[in-house]
Amino acid sequence: MEYRFSRASRIGAIEISEIVRLTEQAATLVAQGKDVVALTTGEPDFPTPAHVIEAANAAATRGETRYPPTLGTAGLRDEIARRNNVERKNVIVSTGAKQVLANAMLASLNDGDDVVIPAPYWTSYSDIVTLAGGRPVVLPCSAETGFKLGPETLARALTPACRWLMLNAPSNPTGATYSRDELGALANVIRAHPNLMILVDEIYDELAYAPFVSFREAAPDLVNRTLLVNGVSKAWAMTGWRIGWGVGPDEMIAAMGAVQGQVTSGASSISQAAALAALTGDQSILTDRRAEMLARRDRVVAALNALPGISCARPNGAFYVFPDIRDAIAAKGLGSDAEFCAALLDEQGLAIVPGRAFGLPGHARLSFAYANDQLDAGLERLGRFLAA
Repeated sequence: MEYRFSRASRIGAIEISEIVRLTEQAATLVAQGKDVVALTTGEPDFPTPAHVIEAANAAATRGETRYPPTLGTAGLRDEIARRNNVERKNVIVSTGAKQVLANAMLASLNDGDDVVIPAPYWTSYSDIVTLAGGRPVVLPCSAETGFKLGPETLARALTPACRWLMLNAPSNPTGATYSRDELGALANVIRAHPNLMILVDEIYDELAYAPFVSFREAAPDLVNRTLLVNGVSKAWAMTGWRIGWGVGPDEMIAAMGAVQGQVTSGASSISQAAALAALTGDQSILTDRRAEMLARRDRVVAALNALPGISCARPNGAFYVFPDIRDAIAAKGLGSDAEFCAALLDEQGLAIVPGRAFGLPGHARLSFAYANDQLDAGLERLGRFLAA
């Protein structure tokens, strides 16, 4: 009998994310000589700052190439702790923010535990929960609510089986942020559920276009059951360096460290030196890059709202727009956002991501983390597609 690999049941429904699949499909078409514009990935087109690269080179020259501590180097953990007014024991450094999420779920979920996830959500959230044996409880949050979770919706969803609430602000894919009052209203609901933990993903906090309020600031009494997730990938354009971190109660961090110690051990020592340089070096580069992203946001939002069948809200952070394309889908005689995006790639060579990938069909995500000429080319192709 011929051998055939059999997947474990816990990953039966898990695949490579639709974002990655579409990005790789676009890259394949380009390699075949096709004219394709891809606005799919959440990766800034800026270079990693020069002083960060110099710090990495210096660390390698000094011989900082041995196994690092499992929870991260002392210098980087101390800087993260200082920024968040906690102690070193409350910080774990991981191979990207995604590993922080996976560590947390694997360290805390038992089979059948529920995790509340407002939609639209970053595509990996639900798969990570499923991989850890949990059950994603997805709460749709429409454009009418600003793509934000309200206290009444949260209160109706919470049960004794709920172990975590995941919040992401500024959001991927919508760029939505919460005010202090909105976070306070959610906190009031959470206080009635003492076994609920809160995972707050703030990887885009340095790319907020209005004053940003962290959940830890809005609800300091809940810090003892809040895990803050962040990293250097987005604001400092360090996606390939793979450094993220978690800030939380020491018991939680220790449990996450136990998971990490059996999966990857400590994150790259050279990347940690680079991340420390990013956090302690000149921060004015963040202001300049935020201003550039803000200009791109306004350019893209105005262009989208001028197209027939498209309605696009103005995001308050990150580098994505999440327009409503339901009228455009109907006008093209297509059946779904996925069909719309597939036809757009096939007919006009423009790759964007359908809203279904984020748990909210009828929309699409466009990244504006690209140069203006590429954004203009993509928007022109979208206009031609709608006019055809």
